Amino acid sequence: MFNKVSVVGLGYIGLPTAAVIASRGIEVIGLDVSQKAVDTINQGKVHIVEPDLDMVVQAAVTMGKLRASMTPEPADAFMIAVPTPFKDGNQPDLSYIEKAAKAIAPVLEKGNLVILESTSPVGATEKLAAWLQEYRPDLHFPGQGAAEPNVNVAHCPERVLPGRVLEELVSNDRIIGGLTPKCCDRAIQLYKHFVRGECIPTNARTAEMAKLTENSFRDVNIAFANELSIICDELKIDVWELIALANRHPRVNILRPGPGVGGHCIAVDPWFIVDSAPESARIIRTAREINDHKPEYVIGKVKAAADQFKRPVIACMGLAFKADIDDLRESPALDITLQLANANVGQILAVEPNIDCLPEKLQNKNIQLVSLPEALERANVLVVLVDHKPFKALSSNDINTKVVVDTRGLFSRF
Repeated sequence: MFNKVSVVGLGYIGLPTAAVIASRGIEVIGLDVSQKAVDTINQGKVHIVEPDLDMVVQAAVTMGKLRASMTPEPADAFMIAVPTPFKDGNQPDLSYIEKAAKAIAPVLEKGNLVILESTSPVGATEKLAAWLQEYRPDLHFPGQGAAEPNVNVAHCPERVLPGRVLEELVSNDRIIGGLTPKCCDRAIQLYKHFVRGECIPTNARTAEMAKLTENSFRDVNIAFANELSIICDELKIDVWELIALANRHPRVNILRPGPGVGGHCIAVDPWFIVDSAPESARIIRTAREINDHKPEYVIGKVKAAADQFKRPVIACMGLAFKADIDDLRESPALDITLQLANANVGQILAVEPNIDCLPEKLQNKNIQLVSLPEALERANVLVVLVDHKPFKALSSNDINTKVVVDTRGLFSRF
């Protein structure tokens, strides 16, 4: 039985997961290091943008099934959903996972289940068990000695799409990788409380690699599209039309190019594979390098457009890493905007309808956060970096006096 679940990390994955579990009548305590996030959630509000999440959180808090805290407390299961960025040299940074292990260790009890949901390099779940064993030598964790484990540890990577997180948390199949078969079975019992998709058992290393493989596959496909976009510029071909035509082949599905690749998954996860097998991950490394280079190519196009004006005013349309969300993690749009400001190519206007103020790294620069109507009125160069719904609604009359650098193909129809 799972009467109480603790979710460690109340961000873009942790908070929706906590809210969905609480909606099933299970008591959920959410842990976070941000007092602001904790206070916001305990008021029945949310600190991130995700459709319908506010209603689910409000209902769960009102029913007394969800509360947030900065202090760990005992529970039947602990789900760790903390960041896994990379350090210099694109090496994985597991310090957040280690800190989470240290935080929950004092309140662990025999029979508990600990699940790592954070996207992780292969072997991270084993390291989690080792850290827990170090902090709680009185308990027995899988793979940490001859004694029979009395705490179960498993890995279950999230695989949701921002903007559809609540739906996909419930409907998607889940890969459940236990450090032992018993750990796997115990984790499946928890996920079946709220997952309608299939819960597929495997070992922890395979589960870790599965998530990295999914995102690396998409990264390679996007790199192909981004490389095509550069080639098509050279050959004076409309890449959007080209891809639409090629995708009419029944076995071809080329993704859409853009200004690069962002987010906490696709822009990061392939490097975990490269770090684990640097001599063998040749295609994966090349795809990452192509996508990481794309912002430089876009900046070159913007500089060429700005050179047409004595006083260029450049509107960077979108800062998020994808459409209709407020998530700026690893966003190529944000990086392009910052680099344009640092290069002093003109006055920079940032248009991001999902945030109320500029992120810290863009403050104290030659950048103003403005509304879309103000940007259309003031700018002579439009740089489409994200395909937000308000941008898609623009007509040819809105842009016909502007020089447009369109990295998302919104205006290819004009």
